[in-house]
Amino acid sequence: MVELDGPLVAGVGARPGTPAADILRLLDDALAGAGLHRSELVLLATIEARAAEPGLCEAARLLGVPLAAHPAAELAAVPVPNPSEAVRGAVGTPGVAEAAALAEAPGGRLLVPKTASRTATVAIARRAAAPDGAGGSGRTGSPDRPATPRESTAMSTEFDLRHHGDAEVRAAGLVDLAVNVRTGTPPGWLRDRLAATLGDLASYPDPAAARAAVAARHGRPVDEVLLTSGAAEAFVLLARAVTARHVCVVHPQFTEPEAALRDAGHTVHRAVLRAEDGFRLTPGAVPEEADLVVIGNPTNPTSVLHPAADVAALARPGRTLVVDEAFMDTVPGESAALAGVRGLPGRVVVLRSLTKTWGLAGLRIGYALGPAGLIAELAAAQPLWPVSTPALAAAEACSAPAALAEAEEAARTLAGHRAHLLRGLAGVPGVRVHGAPESSFLLVELAGAAEVRERLRAAGFAVRRGDTFPGLGPDWLRIAVRDPATGDRFLAALAAAVGAAAVDTAVTAG
Repeated sequence: MVELDGPLVAGVGARPGTPAADILRLLDDALAGAGLHRSELVLLATIEARAAEPGLCEAARLLGVPLAAHPAAELAAVPVPNPSEAVRGAVGTPGVAEAAALAEAPGGRLLVPKTASRTATVAIARRAAAPDGAGGSGRTGSPDRPATPRESTAMSTEFDLRHHGDAEVRAAGLVDLAVNVRTGTPPGWLRDRLAATLGDLASYPDPAAARAAVAARHGRPVDEVLLTSGAAEAFVLLARAVTARHVCVVHPQFTEPEAALRDAGHTVHRAVLRAEDGFRLTPGAVPEEADLVVIGNPTNPTSVLHPAADVAALARPGRTLVVDEAFMDTVPGESAALAGVRGLPGRVVVLRSLTKTWGLAGLRIGYALGPAGLIAELAAAQPLWPVSTPALAAAEACSAPAALAEAEEAARTLAGHRAHLLRGLAGVPGVRVHGAPESSFLLVELAGAAEVRERLRAAGFAVRRGDTFPGLGPDWLRIAVRDPATGDRFLAALAAAVGAAAVDTAVTAG
C-alpha cells in the first residue's frame, strides 16, 4: 500500500491579469477547508501557456516555491474528476488545476478537487511518501540513496541559497553595506589575545576553558554547550543528526539552514512571513505537525526581533526548535534572547556566532546551546578538533564580563546609528521599510531595486540583493547600518540612484 505522507503540490489555473493576492486567497481557502497549511506546499504547477503570468509568478515567489509548467497535451492526458469542455476549448485540456496537481504527484492523490473563484482555479494533491528506508522520515533522499530526478525537481528552488553578502564586496574600493560585520573589528585587545595563541599552535586545541566560559555566560551547565566552527557548522550538524518528518523553515531568513537541510536530504517546507505583517511571526504561521522548526531572531534579512514569548511558544513536545540568535548581541539588553532559557517543552537549540559584533568571520567561531542529550548527538557528528586554538581563545575572551559590557555599548551605539539611517530613508521617494528594524541591518523595498543596486555600486557602495531570500524578490535590498557620516553619504547616493532609475523608467515607458 502506498503511504500518502508526502508534501503537497497545488495546481493553479488563472485568467490573464489575475493578481497574486487573489490566487493566494483562493489557495489559502482551499487549504483551510481541508485542514491543511500553505507551509506544506513545495510547488505550484500550471499550464505552459500561463507560466509567465505575473500573478502566478508572484504567488510562487511569495510562497517561496518553484512554479512548474506543463504543456497542454501533457495535461490533457491526465484523467481528472471534474473535466470541462469549455476549458478544453480554451486552452487544450479539460482541466488545468486538477491535471497539473496530479501531474506533479505521481502515485499520490487529489486532496482538494478543483476549487474556483471568478478568475482562478486551484487543486491540491499530496505526493506519495518515499518507501521506508528511502526517505520515509520526510526526506527526499538519504546518505545512501540520492534523490530521484522527480524529487530533485520538486525540491528545486529559484532562490540562490548559497549567495552571501560577501559576494557583493569582492570588487576593490566599495563601501561595504552588504556584510553585517561591525566595522573597526576585531578590537585591539582581542587581536592581542588571538596573537598570543600563536605560540600554542603546536598543541592540539583544548576546548574546556572556552566551553566553561560560554556556559557561565549563559547560565548553563557545560554539557549544554557545543563549540562550533561558526554557526554554519551547527546548521550542518543539526541537519545531519536530527531525524524529522516535517521540517519547517521560517522565511525570509538566512538561507544557510535551508541549504544545509536540503543537502542532508530533508524535504523543507517554508513558512513565509508577510511584509504587510511587518514580517512578524503570526499565530498559525508554523504548522502543528512540524517537528523540526528553524527561525532567526533577530531575523536576517528583515531585522525583525520577535518577542521571546512568541518564539518560545513554538516549542512543544516532540519538536526540535532551532533559534538562530547570531545577531542577538546587536540588540541592547538581548531583550528577546532564549540562550539562557532552559526547561521549554521539546528540544530547543539556540545558535550564537561571534562573527558579527567581534569581526571574526575569518576565524569561524560560534556555538550551540541546548539539551545535553542533543548536544552530545551533535558533538558525535563533529570531526576531531573542529575549533582551532585561536577560535577557542576568542570564545573565552568574548564571554568575559568586560567583553559583554563592550558589546552592550556597541549595541546601544548601533541603535542610534540605525535610527539616523531610518530617518534618512524616510526622505527617499519610493523606499519602504516594513516593521521595526532592531539589528545591524535594514531591509528596504523599492521598485527597480536591481538597477538601483548597480547604480549604487557605480557610486562606490555595495548593498545586499534581496532576491536570493525565499519570500522576497527583485524589489528588495538589505543595507548594513554604519556610522552617521557613512550613512549620510550612502543616502545621498541612494537618492540619486532612485531618481536616475525613475527617469529611465519614465523614458522607457514613453
